[in-house]
Amino acid sequence: MINKIVAIQGNNPFKLNPITDTSIFLAHEIQKKNYKIFYYDPKDLSVINSKVIASGFFIKFNYENNKFFKVLRKQKLELTKCKFILIRQDPPFNLEYISSTYILDTIKNKVKILNNPTSIRNVSEKLYSARYQRYMPDTIFTQNINDIKKFFRIHKKVILKPIHSYSGNDIHLLNRFNSRLINKFIKKHDFVMCQKFLPKISKGDKRIFIINGKVCGAISRVPKQGSFLSNMSKGAKPINIKLTINEHKISKLIAKDLKKENIFFAGIDFIDQKLNGDINVTSPTGLKTLYDLSGINLAKTFWQELKA
Repeated sequence: MINKIVAIQGNNPFKLNPITDTSIFLAHEIQKKNYKIFYYDPKDLSVINSKVIASGFFIKFNYENNKFFKVLRKQKLELTKCKFILIRQDPPFNLEYISSTYILDTIKNKVKILNNPTSIRNVSEKLYSARYQRYMPDTIFTQNINDIKKFFRIHKKVILKPIHSYSGNDIHLLNRFNSRLINKFIKKHDFVMCQKFLPKISKGDKRIFIINGKVCGAISRVPKQGSFLSNMSKGAKPINIKLTINEHKISKLIAKDLKKENIFFAGIDFIDQKLNGDINVTSPTGLKTLYDLSGINLAKTFWQELKA
């Protein structure tokens, strides 16, 4: 019998915000079914004698306490002893990230890993959306400054994003063409994403939650005054919303594709009924916020879909 253990590969729990964090919300839900939570950082993964070992700690989450978690004991654990492993660390998508997916690839037939390590390596969170450009604002992916210049001339107001970043970091709104800034940006990030600016972002974006190929719910996040960033980590305010028929139709189509790619849990974003090109597959967030706004508990849905 496989141990009732869920391992979470994530960032330092001291840095997590229990009010909004989805990893805690998922862990707290499965604890109710007497699963133990083992928590480790990707840098603490090793392969020793053909076994995948993580140095981490058993942990218990509790929303009632001021200190929302308690470390029960530190341990080295062979990860095939777990029933599930959740990959929940933040990008950036770098070599450490890629190496951790290769290590977990070696045990994915012995333990259920979510999302599948091969799949999150293959489904680039920004570049994957290139296949859905008919549903997006005008967008290019390039590291050629002349392409960006031409694009800027057409649209006059452009969003510049790194392809492998996260949480609204390093995003620029270009009101004028600044070749020095763009050259520096390309040098730092290589390929970048340029997108026509949608002024209706001031009314908020929509984050849609996809679990096991199904569209399960959504929230909106309204940027704080004077900002164009809809990330809650950047001060955006969440509100409850419904999807339009068009948004639901596009989300269903992407959900179906992601299921074929072996992506179990994802978050996709819309601005002004257009897909903004962020297909979050590493560590999608927002489930706790949805629950606080609507009472809908998608952590429960997540584990039911896994039949945990």
